[in-house]
Amino acid sequence: MGLTKPVLNSPSVWPRRVVRLEGNRLDPWSSDIVKDYRRVMEQFGLSGPTKEQVEFFQDAPFFRRRIIFAHRDLDVIIDAIRSGREYAVLTGIKPTGDYHMGTFQTVKEFVYFQRKSPQAIAVFSIADIEAWEDNGISFEESKKIAISNVSDLLAAGLDLERAYIYFQSKEIRVHELAALAARGITLATMRAVYGERHMGLYLSALVQIGDILLPQHPDLGGPKPTLVPVGIDQDPHLRLTRDVASKLKPKWGFVEPASTYHLIIRSLLGDKKMSKRDPMSYISLRDDESLVRKKILNAFTGGRETAQLQRELGGEPWKCVVYEIAKFHLYADKDEELEKIYRECVAGERLCGECKMQILEDLIEEMKEHERRRIEVLPTARQIVERAWNRQPLYTASSGGA
Repeated sequence: MGLTKPVLNSPSVWPRRVVRLEGNRLDPWSSDIVKDYRRVMEQFGLSGPTKEQVEFFQDAPFFRRRIIFAHRDLDVIIDAIRSGREYAVLTGIKPTGDYHMGTFQTVKEFVYFQRKSPQAIAVFSIADIEAWEDNGISFEESKKIAISNVSDLLAAGLDLERAYIYFQSKEIRVHELAALAARGITLATMRAVYGERHMGLYLSALVQIGDILLPQHPDLGGPKPTLVPVGIDQDPHLRLTRDVASKLKPKWGFVEPASTYHLIIRSLLGDKKMSKRDPMSYISLRDDESLVRKKILNAFTGGRETAQLQRELGGEPWKCVVYEIAKFHLYADKDEELEKIYRECVAGERLCGECKMQILEDLIEEMKEHERRRIEVLPTARQIVERAWNRQPLYTASSGGA
């Protein structure tokens, strides 16, 4: 049986699952997923990566596989890399629990963009203010959780010689930038961007503007191109920050932040995005082997009702969460293996049980190797978190200091 659907890196196999759009809004605090990425791109003025941009980042599987499906101003970052100029890459984590297969995608991109150039600095926010305002997690509890989060970041390969890690609640420069931004933002604007929210979430959004602009603070080297890799659900923060940066540019020289957007990996049941609010919806990096097995073996797939129908009609890997996990997190240098899984599934030559077992075993090996590296760097993670908590964060990049 020949292929009846496009192969894995074609835009036409993007999962057609769509976000809850409240009017014309994306919701950064919900568990909803995107059904129609094209509509979102058109609605919010996003560009898809060009062939030339994908070729420039060919060493990144998330570009080759079109996991990063949209961007703003990516050429600004490419120009900085080519010319050897300084740029920053920024991300963060809301410390409400361990990383899972959804949130860890951003870490991979963050580390990649830092290591793409020796002139890149990495700025990482431990978003304890957002964790309190959105989830009711105290600052003290966030501190404990952050040790695990930072250890995963280090295990993923972050270069500490060019990195700055801080707590939102402790970084006064973020507060200053948030206050600077807030002066020009009305309540009507916040409602238009985020909908009707309690004031704590509006405060959290203003603080995130401070996060995104922090790499351009004079203490960190001043205005520079900044890249923020995120899932599409976080775009409201980027749009608001770009508007603020544009308005403040004449006086402060801010460069509007660039951004990349990756597909949102679905929950194991295939209905929502992986969310720390529902432990059975995701695979955590701390899940033990038996729990990972249980979750994968019960995950939603694109298989047919019976083995006979699977062989006759072929499977639908574009619907399969297990295949999606492999696409995001496995076979980084073996696209041909992912292609093989896809083709054999569509051709009816592969059944879900055997496919789950292959991906499961390979995933467990990846997780074990990551955990080995994480344990090695755990003492360093504790030191970093303690210093950040005491407002003495590590920062050794040549362009500035804390």
